[in-house]
Amino acid sequence: MSTKARLATILIALTFFGCKGPVQTSAASEGDGGSAAPSGEGVSSASASGSGIGGGTQVQHIPDPSMNNMNAFAITIPAGWRFDGILMPSGDCTSGPFVVYRAKSPDGQSKVERLPVLGWSWGTGPAAPRKENSCLPLSGPMSAQNFLKYLAATMHLDYVGDEQVPAEDLAAVQGQGEKAAGYYGGNASSGPRMELARARVRSKNGSTTVMGELRGTLICGQLNFPGMRSGVRGVPDRAPSTSNKCSGGVTYFSAPENQFAGLMHAWDSEHMGGRPEPAWSDAWVQRNKEQTARIVAGMAAQSEASLAAQRQQFAHSQAVQQQMHEDFMNTLQRGTDMSMQRTADSMNARSTSASDWVDYSLDRQTVMDTNTGRIGKISNQVTVGGSLQQVHGNGTP
Repeated sequence: MSTKARLATILIALTFFGCKGPVQTSAASEGDGGSAAPSGEGVSSASASGSGIGGGTQVQHIPDPSMNNMNAFAITIPAGWRFDGILMPSGDCTSGPFVVYRAKSPDGQSKVERLPVLGWSWGTGPAAPRKENSCLPLSGPMSAQNFLKYLAATMHLDYVGDEQVPAEDLAAVQGQGEKAAGYYGGNASSGPRMELARARVRSKNGSTTVMGELRGTLICGQLNFPGMRSGVRGVPDRAPSTSNKCSGGVTYFSAPENQFAGLMHAWDSEHMGGRPEPAWSDAWVQRNKEQTARIVAGMAAQSEASLAAQRQQFAHSQAVQQQMHEDFMNTLQRGTDMSMQRTADSMNARSTSASDWVDYSLDRQTVMDTNTGRIGKISNQVTVGGSLQQVHGNGTP
């Protein structure tokens, strides 16, 4: 794949995996229309006017530590909500950096969580991708809807049914796919295939029924490598190869049953969601072009501060995706029909996976004060003891 085509694929991944859901929305204009909520570590906030819960919104920025903490993404959420987010780099089976965040209502009942991007690869021939532990244990294509079914089972959610994707979202995906196809030439590779899916899910938190929706984007691409005749006696011919990779980005919306419709109505308003900052996107692409040029020219010299930050980001990303790989593997071993045939007992399983994954990504842990019963989040570097007891990210034991 050419450098131009590779960057095109990554930029598409940024557009679809960075924000509230699969399709880019317009950004809210900054102003005086909403009160700012507390920000997470390394995240700045600003108020913005617009529709949403409570009549206003706020803009939260997620910085890129490998680029001097330049603002990378702007996420618009309801005014008064709490927010925590981080930028994570690509992994063995994912393309481009992506955001992981949690936005939570003041009462903590309604949540929007952007999960870490999950990916897997497979292929044939000598150029087939290696199986990495941070990749999902899948070895073939899968539809976006089936991907959500597997994920729901991993998250211990009851899969209620498929949800229809709006026509305008499907049209936007088709337009992005046609645009991306223009970067790919010849028969060496095929442009990325993009697919959207939505699913209604349900879980129990004690006696409370929690309704949820998973919104996913699946991006898959294939590279074809022609075989080569050796022409040298004793040296075998090189067999043809194919290399396939898929990445799935998912946003999880959840709220008590009587609040769920209000959450989805607010989040689907025009100004909600997120976008990559144009200045950061341009700088990121330029840096990758320069890095590629250095590699091609055999020059490995680069800013050590930037390299160190990128290495730290990558190591954290791999650790998170390794944990998700293990959770996913455990689910697959219990059978592929798990998400469609739930028992009464499994309906009471807590939806802990999503909150734990997001906590881990944000380098946080959830604790309960056994004296007061209060739930809070602290740094993952703090040793828990005394009256503090570690619990799941959603507050359950």
